[in-house]
Amino acid sequence: MELSAGTAIYPLHRCKTIHLVRHAQGVHNVEGDKDHSAYMKPEFFDACVTPLGWNQVDCLREHVKKSGLAEKIELVICSPLLRTMQTAVGVFGGENYTNGISAPPLMVENAADSGRPAISNLNCPPFLAVETCRERLGANPCDKRRSITEYRTLFPAIDFSLIENDEDVLWVPDVRETFESLGERGRKFIDWLWTREEKEIAIVTHSGLLWHTLRMDSKECHPTVRHEVSKYFANCELRSLVLVDRSMLGSDSPSYNYPGKIPDGVDLPSDVADKKQLEEEAQERTEPV
Repeated sequence: MELSAGTAIYPLHRCKTIHLVRHAQGVHNVEGDKDHSAYMKPEFFDACVTPLGWNQVDCLREHVKKSGLAEKIELVICSPLLRTMQTAVGVFGGENYTNGISAPPLMVENAADSGRPAISNLNCPPFLAVETCRERLGANPCDKRRSITEYRTLFPAIDFSLIENDEDVLWVPDVRETFESLGERGRKFIDWLWTREEKEIAIVTHSGLLWHTLRMDSKECHPTVRHEVSKYFANCELRSLVLVDRSMLGSDSPSYNYPGKIPDGVDLPSDVADKKQLEEEAQERTEPV
């Protein structure tokens, strides 16, 4: 029988599940979706989520909870821009605070004039900001971030420890990152995920990074699968994928595999074992008391 070229078997511990999310509608998307040159407007610097975008966040949050996904996610990674962090904490964060709770929130009340209540960091996974999954760098003010010092006042419980520079040294006003560089950066980000021990990770990022990275990574897939994986993300769309460690980048040991032969001993076929047991019983009956 010939093996199917469309199927494969791979060890579970060399796989991760990632849940990719594009940020909710930002103020820059309202004009930029109609006229791409609007993304150059200075007033869209580090664009925040719109009221419609917050409605999108609430809908996705409800889906994540009803589907059971909220209980599976071990880590939330987000791009360190206002719209992605607002989306991340709104979708995957804890419930609103009640009296007597003093832990730092994921997002403070009315952050960036959002009109939203504070978001708790209780009963939710940890949040980690990672610069490698930012949007395409340069030129567009909406893709320039604020200082980490300012972000820490707005999102106290997000971990910014992996970001080296307080100010944004990656964004420059007169040079736009090439598509090739963007895809390579996305590829490095995916490879970096294998340094993490978590098996189910939510990633809240941007349409440009997602499209160019997934197009690059799905080249060897069937055309139908490639389209499903890499098609353009809508605002606040969630898409779940499985990463396979074909390059042996990860070092995790299997969690469920069991070596067997514990306890160790003679391993006889069942018919031989039954015959030997009968012989031993017969010998016991003939021995003098």
